[in-house]
Amino acid sequence: MLSLLLRKLKMGRLTEKDGNLLSSQKSSKLPSSFTKSLQIRHLDCGSCNGCDWELTAIGNSLYDHQHFGIDFVASPRHADLLMCTGPGSTQLLYAAHETYEAMPKPKWVVAVGDCAINGGVFKGAYASAEGIGNVLPVDIKIPGCPPSPDNIMKALLEVMGKS
Repeated sequence: MLSLLLRKLKMGRLTEKDGNLLSSQKSSKLPSSFTKSLQIRHLDCGSCNGCDWELTAIGNSLYDHQHFGIDFVASPRHADLLMCTGPGSTQLLYAAHETYEAMPKPKWVVAVGDCAINGGVFKGAYASAEGIGNVLPVDIKIPGCPPSPDNIMKALLEVMGKS
């Protein structure tokens, strides 16, 4: 946590402003049925909750993800997309794998935030997998610490072909 505080003092606001929203994307596009609606299962893989709060913010009246056909579901069996936050805590790796396996095909994984992409501020920690990509096949990465709700929405709409 001290390194996070020092980073914030050095860099100011940690949220990335603009930049590359999708650092990698699966070569195949989503099926055309996903352009109308997208069901997302959020999985906290040991995050500090910064990214979780930003995911919650995309549901407020300013971003209104449901207006675009994007919804969060309670069961992975109803999800098209798995959004992971956090570096992949060793205590949650089995749960992450089981959640991924419970999803119907075709399925995609999105790493939300620097921690989910490469471990972020938890890089080098003994209980961190240093990114969910070391556990699950990540198709889309949304960088930031945490990424802003605007960037998350832009990335989701770009994936759905609505940008």
